[in-house]
Amino acid sequence: MKPSLAPKALARTCCKLALDKRAEDVIIIDLRKLNAPTDYFVICSGAAGRQVKAIADNILEGTAEKGLKPWHVEGYRASKWVLIDYVDVVVHVFHGETREFYSLETLWGDAPIEEIKAKQPRIRKK
Repeated sequence: MKPSLAPKALARTCCKLALDKRAEDVIIIDLRKLNAPTDYFVICSGAAGRQVKAIADNILEGTAEKGLKPWHVEGYRASKWVLIDYVDVVVHVFHGETREFYSLETLWGDAPIEEIKAKQPRIRKK
C-alpha cells in the first residue's frame, strides 16, 4: 500500500519512531535527484539484535496506527538488517556491525544526508 503521508513526512515519522527506541546514528538520505529506487532512505542502528527488532517493531506499529502498511519487510528474523519498504521511503534498521560492513551512506555518497537527533529532555529546576 502506498503511504498517504508525503514521502519526507513519512521519513521523519520513521526517524521519530526509531529514536523512541533509542536508535543510534539516525539519518535521512535524499535520493530524489539520483537514479535511485526510492525517494528517501532512513538509516539507523541498534546495539543488539533485540534492539534492532524493537526499533523495527516500533516503526511498523507506529506507521500502522497512521493507516500505513509497508509494501515489503525483510530481514526481521535475523535482526542484523531489517528493511522496511514503503515504496517512496525505505527504512534500514541495522545492527551496528552490519551497518558498518555495508556502508550505505558511502554507496549513496552523492546524496544529501540529514542527521536526525533525539530531542534533549527538559530538566526542570526547582
